[in-house]
Amino acid sequence: MEQLNRIELRGNVGFIRVNNFDERRVMHMSVATNYVYKGKNGEPVIETTWHNVTVWDNKSFPDFSKIDKGSKVYVVGRLRSQRYTDNEGIEKVNYEIVANHLSLIDDPAPLQYEI
Repeated sequence: MEQLNRIELRGNVGFIRVNNFDERRVMHMSVATNYVYKGKNGEPVIETTWHNVTVWDNKSFPDFSKIDKGSKVYVVGRLRSQRYTDNEGIEKVNYEIVANHLSLIDDPAPLQYEI
């Protein structure tokens, strides 16, 4: 059986941090996605989820300097988990998306939600 680890996100960029690592650049950013549903009284409720995304500099990706807080992006990648122990000795798990495709969405209109 073939295994699949693929994540697709379309959302807005939160924080951005670009670092140099062995002649390459790596960008860490957060991407917010929204899920809309009807609440108990029938009113729309927007649930926002923040995703950690890691992007290694690549010719096929847009220039990192073109991506700002609030930019709309489309990300395709794989989910990776990392276990670590914090300063208090508590084991934690961090999940991130390692991107293999990143593109800017140049649509100036806000994302429309249909309930």
